[in-house]
Amino acid sequence: MKPDMNPQMREALGLMREGRLHEASGRLRQGVGLTSFATPGEPDTGVVRRPVVGTVNVPDGVPSQRVGAPQVPTLPQPPDLPNAIRSSLPAGLPGRGLRSAPAVGAEAAAAASAPGGDVRHLRHDDRRGSRSFDLYIPTGYTGAPVPLVVMLHGGRQDAMDFAVGTRMNELAEQHTLLVAYPEQSTAANHGRYWNWFLPGHQQRDVGEPAMLAGITRQVMSENNIDPTRVYIGGLSAGGAMAAVMAATYPELYAAVGVHSGLAYGSAADVASAFTAMRTGGSPRPTSEVPLIVFHGDRDNTVHATNADVLIAARLAASTAGDTFGGPAAVTTRADSGYSVSVYTDTEGRVVAEQWTVHGGAHAWFGGSRVGSYTDPRGPDASSEMVRFFLEHRAGPRS
Repeated sequence: MKPDMNPQMREALGLMREGRLHEASGRLRQGVGLTSFATPGEPDTGVVRRPVVGTVNVPDGVPSQRVGAPQVPTLPQPPDLPNAIRSSLPAGLPGRGLRSAPAVGAEAAAAASAPGGDVRHLRHDDRRGSRSFDLYIPTGYTGAPVPLVVMLHGGRQDAMDFAVGTRMNELAEQHTLLVAYPEQSTAANHGRYWNWFLPGHQQRDVGEPAMLAGITRQVMSENNIDPTRVYIGGLSAGGAMAAVMAATYPELYAAVGVHSGLAYGSAADVASAFTAMRTGGSPRPTSEVPLIVFHGDRDNTVHATNADVLIAARLAASTAGDTFGGPAAVTTRADSGYSVSVYTDTEGRVVAEQWTVHGGAHAWFGGSRVGSYTDPRGPDASSEMVRFFLEHRAGPRS
């Protein structure tokens, strides 16, 4: 496939090679003909109208340790948020018909198990700490190798709530795949936010990345999982942590999905997390793991600029002489409610997709009303994410 780039795309690639991802993301948007994310009457600065914080929270303690486990150094914890800021955090998030209260009780349990498979409540323990996780095993699983999808919930959610809201268990039945739902500990973060914004949780073999990789490997060892079809995705703080996992464990995951999240290394503490949520931050280089991104262009919690930065960072990983040869073309299609840009490499392989939902806020699109932080209206993010996942298998990457 021959390169097919307009001038804006060529300029964007040059900016990526120089590490100027914010400027590159602007050129990308011009190249694919997307309009500004700015609120009408508001400058396109990437700064939201009011300081709503939906992906950052501060731990009240440290990750719990298994009794008898070897002691490891305590990870540094950020200072507590001022009471004035904490009191300004909304009980729910704005959006198109969102339900902000967590799904609890019999209704959620029934919805999670409704597809008919087995919902197992499990735990992973290692020297770094412990985390609970739910595992959905579909009725069609007979022991033959199947794909695995790891799903990371957003803040103020738990594993069951996220399973219900995303309807991912229904897709597990349709495609015969296992789905694991790791659950953040309230000891590590009292709002159940993954600590994507702390350096101690942005590295391989330490902190939460190591525990999430451990959960992934535990499921693989206890079930017959195709190692070339292991995927990870998440919402908001979970989406940001999914991006961390793709950067730190690229050999483990064949593709990554980030819904309303942030790029790897876009923040290094609480203060820069606030900034990143508004502006996209200053991300670190990521891996070549194929990426699909969903974001609403009226997200007042994590500004939609972050979707551009995620895509720019991923494409930058394909400009350094890697096996894919760099991105060569982009095609964009528009629906009445959303736009989709598909980025392919020089051999025609899809390396990234960006779904922009017009008028969408901070919610999982196409989700169930039973779950929290969902927008039942389309597009169906879960179906499209699984479709993208299953189109990719892990292979050699430079």
